[in-house]
Amino acid sequence: MAWTMVQWLAAGGAAILLTACSDGGAGGSDKGSRSADEANASLTVAPTAQVSADAPLVVAFGDSLYAGYGLDAGEGFAPELQRRLAAAGTEAAVFNAGVSGDTTAAGLARLAFTLDGLPKKPALVIIGLGGNDMLRGIGPETTRSNLDAMLAELDRRGIPAMLTGMLAPPNLGEDYRTAFDAIYPELARKHDAALYPFFLEGLVGNRALFLPDGIHPTAEGIDMVAEKVAPVVAGALGDAQR
Repeated sequence: MAWTMVQWLAAGGAAILLTACSDGGAGGSDKGSRSADEANASLTVAPTAQVSADAPLVVAFGDSLYAGYGLDAGEGFAPELQRRLAAAGTEAAVFNAGVSGDTTAAGLARLAFTLDGLPKKPALVIIGLGGNDMLRGIGPETTRSNLDAMLAELDRRGIPAMLTGMLAPPNLGEDYRTAFDAIYPELARKHDAALYPFFLEGLVGNRALFLPDGIHPTAEGIDMVAEKVAPVVAGALGDAQR
């Protein structure tokens, strides 16, 4: 039986995702206590086809949904995004800076370290964090503050930003849901950042596109996400180069 988006968000999969992200997987692990250098030790450039040395650098900075949780090397969001961009005529080197289990606080703690360790200044940083905050019941004001600080750091460095959003499940209450879901569009407007509102858009309702945990996408699911996100990334790169 197919699930609707609301059914998926309201299902018990939230607890599964929290456990899975904390325990790690193919994309790495994080239990909230690692230092920035430990977290970044597992980061890799997307293992896809070679790009030219002057290709713009795109950093995919997120949690398990970016890191490639449960997938083989080369099947995660960063390499699929790089392939999708290339197929559409946009050459870019997409750097996988996803760490499973990251909250926005953990992301904020490692952002500067990650940026400082890159081979060159990114043309775009895509931030996909906040889902683990929501699953831990962290207040939306804290999530907003951390994401705001990350975007401000990118602003300070003159690096264009993009957000991929997440949605809160109804069982957390209408007040929480309203406050959480508003974070991404509001911060995108504040920082003039590109926005893809819901990372899993188009997948919900098809269990075949998710791993057995019911939350993390399969390789096919990630390919579908990358196909939808790629035009937004290409547009953001184009805006940045003008």
